[in-house]
Amino acid sequence: MTKNEIQRSSLLLEIGTEDIPARFLPSAIRQLKENTETIFKENHIRFSEVKTLGSPRRLTVIAYGIPPMQKDRTKEIFGPSKKAAFNADGSPTKAATGFAGSQGISVEKLVVKNKDKGEYVVAVIEEKGIHVRELLPDILKKIVLSVHLPKSMRWGGNDMRFIRPIRWLLSLFDNETINFEIDGIKSSNMTRGHRFLSPAAFQIKEIPAYVKLLANNHVIVDPQERRKIITEKAEKLSSSINGKIVKDEELIDTVSNLVEYPTPVLGSFSEEYLKLPKELLITVMREHQKYFAIEDIKGVLTNYFIIISNTAEENSETVKIGAERVIRARFEDAKFYFEEDCRKKLEDRINNLKNVVYQEKLGNLYEKALRVKSLASYLASKINPSLTQKAERAALLSKTDLLTGVVREFPELQGIIGKYYASNDKEDTEVAAALMEQYLPAYYGDRLPETETGAILSLADKLDNITSFFSVGLTPTGSEDPFALRRQTLAVIAILLNNGYALSLNDIVTASLKNLKDTKQSGEIAETALRFFQQRLEPLFLSEGYGSDIIQSVLHLSAEIPLKEIRR
Repeated sequence: MTKNEIQRSSLLLEIGTEDIPARFLPSAIRQLKENTETIFKENHIRFSEVKTLGSPRRLTVIAYGIPPMQKDRTKEIFGPSKKAAFNADGSPTKAATGFAGSQGISVEKLVVKNKDKGEYVVAVIEEKGIHVRELLPDILKKIVLSVHLPKSMRWGGNDMRFIRPIRWLLSLFDNETINFEIDGIKSSNMTRGHRFLSPAAFQIKEIPAYVKLLANNHVIVDPQERRKIITEKAEKLSSSINGKIVKDEELIDTVSNLVEYPTPVLGSFSEEYLKLPKELLITVMREHQKYFAIEDIKGVLTNYFIIISNTAEENSETVKIGAERVIRARFEDAKFYFEEDCRKKLEDRINNLKNVVYQEKLGNLYEKALRVKSLASYLASKINPSLTQKAERAALLSKTDLLTGVVREFPELQGIIGKYYASNDKEDTEVAAALMEQYLPAYYGDRLPETETGAILSLADKLDNITSFFSVGLTPTGSEDPFALRRQTLAVIAILLNNGYALSLNDIVTASLKNLKDTKQSGEIAETALRFFQQRLEPLFLSEGYGSDIIQSVLHLSAEIPLKEIRR
């Protein structure tokens, strides 16, 4: 597409708002594109491309290749049957003349077409397209109002709802303003730059200049460009101290949607805090402050971090000082929680599990720990009897870290922090590792437990979750799976297949059900659970290249024969 073509047939709409939460921005941008394309098609407006952009203070759509006229179209309107429309001699009846008149055409222009195994008269109406410019005020208003997201809000005493209050509207077609109004806000060719660095409003005279003019006013409106700037500059900063940022795609996405003018800044903290668990420090930086941790080339955490500020580079020193002060306070809090937790051994927390409800129909965490211990003992006896004592110990301690201050503050560290506390308590190294590995794999394809005790505990914990929830009727339905039982089923399958354990699904499901208090319907529950496993196996084996006929022929054996034998 040439520059002249873009100028001649392009449309720009910018919705200026109060700051949109980072978690909503990608969805809003996606909706804006989909809705614009749909509304254009509904109004018979052709286009070659619709592009959407966005930053915390604006949502933008640019449509290219729009012709000046709406598309001509032919409309067919079915009327009465041929039999009702014409007499035997072919002359039109009142039904025909009345229908033709209602459509604004002469009866001679009616045609006969087949429909639903019958012949009917049809009025063929040729509708000429009108100027797109005439349609745009209503269309642009529809586009703005079509964006719906959770937690939309009203403001100014009006009924209109939007993600955040709208503050300005910019609309251009062929570089001329399209006038429309929403909630008292009139469109214009004016936009605004960065809230603090370039707060003054300014004109957009040509659509192709829009992105560059915003950049000149400290707004990078393209999310992918912001992402690129963050990644490249953060990597350059970290390499300046012979380090590398801890990879975190989700954090990059978040911070790129938090700022309009991303400027990475290098900060540091006292090496004294490196005595705390690496995962704790990274989580504090990530969750509380949205900072990037930095490792050295060997993967060891350093005392440096990167902040993504929403300001110019000349303000970096001020940003750095403020960020270092904040992270020091956050680390002091984390240090307090960690040191307080270490004062009490995990084994001394076991009885306190009785005070924590696992699920209202399934008792408390202490009861769950006992069930997992019993099942882990059974699994160890089948897999490696020498690990029975370690498996039982790991199971008994498996949920104790949920009672610690660190996990209450950072639930995502469950298991991970348990490993550190177990090591601090001088527990066996494999027992300590198992406390972390019980949550692996988090999904099919994720890393598996490295220790055999960890694999046993992971199997026991997940099997107990699956069978206990099934026993009280809390099974996944349709797309609903609030307890992630499908994912846990796949995790059990992954461990069994990859470790080649000679365990049948029937044996391990039956063993798990024996630990439940009410086993009156254990046979029926076992059948339901086994079918659930088999439903996960079929697509799994298909994805591995096995033929459907082969899979079907062996699936009925999967309950009684170890999965490693089925795969062969």
